[in-house]
Amino acid sequence: MSSLQPIPRISLIWLLVAQVLVIIPHLGHLPPWIIGLWLFCAGWRLQVFRMRAGYPNAWVKALLMLLAGFGVFFSRGSLIGVEAGTALLVAAFILKLVEMRSRRDALVLIFLGFFTVVTAYLFDDSMLLAAYSLLPVCALLAALIGLQQSLFAEQPLATLRLAAGMLLQALPLMLLLFVFFPRIEPLWSMPSLNGRGVSGLSDSMAPGDIAELSRSAALVFRASFNGPLPARGQLYWRALTMERFDGRRWSQSPAATLAPRPAWQPQGEPWRYSLVMQPSERQWLFGLDVAQTDLPGARQLSDFSLQAAVPVERSLLYQVESWPQAVREPEATAASLQRNLRLPASGDPRTRAWAAELHQQHPQTAALVQAVLQHFNRQPFFYTLRPPPVGRDSVDGFLFDTRSGFCAHYAGAMTYLLRAAGIPARLVAGYQGGEVNPAGNYISVHQFDAHAWVEYWQPGTGWQSVDPTFQVAPERIEQGLEEALRGEGSFLEDSPFSPLRYRHLAWLNNLRMGWDSINYGWQRWVLGYQSAAQVDLLRRWFGEVRAGRLAIALVGGGGALLGLLGLWLFKPWRGRRAPQQRQFRRFEHLLARHGLRRATGEGPRDFAARAARQLPAQAALIEDFLCRWEAQYYAGQQADLLLLRQALRALRRALPWRFTRPPEQP
Repeated sequence: MSSLQPIPRISLIWLLVAQVLVIIPHLGHLPPWIIGLWLFCAGWRLQVFRMRAGYPNAWVKALLMLLAGFGVFFSRGSLIGVEAGTALLVAAFILKLVEMRSRRDALVLIFLGFFTVVTAYLFDDSMLLAAYSLLPVCALLAALIGLQQSLFAEQPLATLRLAAGMLLQALPLMLLLFVFFPRIEPLWSMPSLNGRGVSGLSDSMAPGDIAELSRSAALVFRASFNGPLPARGQLYWRALTMERFDGRRWSQSPAATLAPRPAWQPQGEPWRYSLVMQPSERQWLFGLDVAQTDLPGARQLSDFSLQAAVPVERSLLYQVESWPQAVREPEATAASLQRNLRLPASGDPRTRAWAAELHQQHPQTAALVQAVLQHFNRQPFFYTLRPPPVGRDSVDGFLFDTRSGFCAHYAGAMTYLLRAAGIPARLVAGYQGGEVNPAGNYISVHQFDAHAWVEYWQPGTGWQSVDPTFQVAPERIEQGLEEALRGEGSFLEDSPFSPLRYRHLAWLNNLRMGWDSINYGWQRWVLGYQSAAQVDLLRRWFGEVRAGRLAIALVGGGGALLGLLGLWLFKPWRGRRAPQQRQFRRFEHLLARHGLRRATGEGPRDFAARAARQLPAQAALIEDFLCRWEAQYYAGQQADLLLLRQALRALRRALPWRFTRPPEQP
């Protein structure tokens, strides 16, 4: 069959359906004009098929390509990057539809469609997308089948059934390759999404930044512990440490990434757990103090935070060990202490004066810290996500005027106050708490769990963590943000349709928890099945992992699967006439349900004649089935099981919807 033959109608139909299914997952990051481009090209293609329009010439095709390129550039600001590159690919996938003349062009379009399906995983790697992607793949297979001159040329549903069957037959081999084929890192890397950061913490912070995060229900990470879950009050997930303050914003010091690892002494039993982190476009990792991880390329910075080798641009699974009772840097360097005593040259005079007064009253560091915490607890301070403005001297305005704010206000003010009193201190940003999912016994941390707390240093005992927010709103730490804001009603006020707002509805919350547990299993066991996990699994199965053993397992397993599939498809134990015999048995069973049972010794022709007499309305259909069956079974005509099945299906539809007990045989 020549590849230059025209494209059958059935293949064109499935190509149009496949294009719609391929484009749908990309709608969230494609420019809106892409939809108009597809409608225009699909309409043009249909008019060409109906012979009411011609194919575009070279000038028109060049113009369409240029317009698509300019459209991507002006809507995305560049032709480089994940979003721009995907938009160009989808535009080419659509434009190819118009110039497609022959089967060879259709093959190119189908293979381009398979590649476009895969690009959706650059933006979403959820289980829902993985299940959905089977639909466009099946439609593309149906279009590929429709290109062939076969019995399915005019039967869309039969083509689809065959494509779905082929896809199901391939699943065992896909699973085998997934388990045994070596997991290698990509040979190329994609630039980030045009510099568009993912919602989350940044390397500098003002109080308003935490407020914005507190209004987001986006997932940050999930954590599973090897053993009982720690108490909620112990779940302080460190992300980064802020040591610089310019009067408005706290930011990370560059020295933290350059200084050597700090000295610390592990004490007590460690917590062992695994995290599945969502893409953040940042290098920091999350962990409970003091955390260590065996993630390749990750390291512990001088401020005890964890940093990955490259920004986290896809879901990441890593293992962590944390020592909550560790002694952290009992002998700090002079440079570190100096960094954590530095304040702006001027500003906030009332806070500086109060710090001097506290230093005189409480010369011991621990006593001064306790006095500050008692001040927050006993004075009329309020926890709110809607604080009033504080003016130019932000710390003075908060401590002495408004006395209303959230964690960033309290942690920032206390850090400033301790430094002014001569105590090295720094602000820690991360997340606190999390939602326990009983379905999977793990913790989910969302953006609204963003939190800030304080670390101060004293000789001999090292860095100590305190949380001034607990003194004002203990329910924020012990029960979560929703409970702390219950009276204010500002929890996720910008996300009215978030299911997290309706956790009081038990049935809805159980559904959400169950679905979240399924997704977590997908991320942990499927997306997390990288090279280290593969080596561990194969080592448990085969002992020492060697290339020869892996090749034997892969080839042997693949051969066994293909052999079983071949036996199932061809069924050599059945005779040549077995398919026709099965169809006649179905014919007998169908008539038996309507009171007509074939008698012992009664021939097929006699049985059909008796059935036609008792069912005169269906006599023609009974005769049609029997003639086709006799032609294949006795006359040796070329088997056409599809036509035989169609004749039986037509008879089934024509029979009344009643079931009569078959008469007893004499």
